[in-house]
Amino acid sequence: MASHQTPVLRFAIYFAPPPGCLLHELGASWLGRDAHAASEIPVRNSAVPDELISDARRYGFHATLKPPFGLNNGCTEAALTAAIAHLASGLDAVTAPALSLREIDGFLALVPLRHCPALDKLAATCVRDLDGFRRPASEDEVQRRRSAGLSKRQDEYLLRWGYPYVMEEFRFHITLTRRLNDEERQIIEPLARKHFTSVLGQSLVVDALTLFREPEPRRNFTALHRFALRASIERVA
Repeated sequence: MASHQTPVLRFAIYFAPPPGCLLHELGASWLGRDAHAASEIPVRNSAVPDELISDARRYGFHATLKPPFGLNNGCTEAALTAAIAHLASGLDAVTAPALSLREIDGFLALVPLRHCPALDKLAATCVRDLDGFRRPASEDEVQRRRSAGLSKRQDEYLLRWGYPYVMEEFRFHITLTRRLNDEERQIIEPLARKHFTSVLGQSLVVDALTLFREPEPRRNFTALHRFALRASIERVA
């Protein structure tokens, strides 16, 4: 008799703009999916080639703070939820510099115009303080990550934290596409700039941690809970 393995749940801690705000609406209509309301599919910008955004759509409109992870043995979703709520209650919200549209490692993304150490600190805290809930990366996953080519530090972080682009290797960004070639970038960058023009140059308030869940591999991530950060906001000069 064939054995049936239970689908592996994965969770992630993201920043996602609050439903109803302009950035959220623009992100949902760009991707054609609202991760906060999985049953509602917003009208997508039909000029954007679907094959260039389908990967980003699956994850939802977000910036990663703690990358996707399976639960460690003995950990529960309820315990993870409680831990995130407790963590968020002790962290300050952050006002990041103005948003800009840039390429990061071949991906088109919304990123702060200038480096924001407060965002780095926020992400590092999420990675470190919630690490006890993370199931260690499998050997297959480690080898898959290594096949992309990692620096010595990134490899050390992969083994220690389950992901290579954390701590000093982290860069806050909201991914809009898959990795692009030059021809694809020339097509989609003007579309993205036009679509997000009303938020480019505007500061971004990172005011909550949002718990996302992937029910099984290759399924859509959806938002479960949004945990507000403390009201005192760290201003960026």
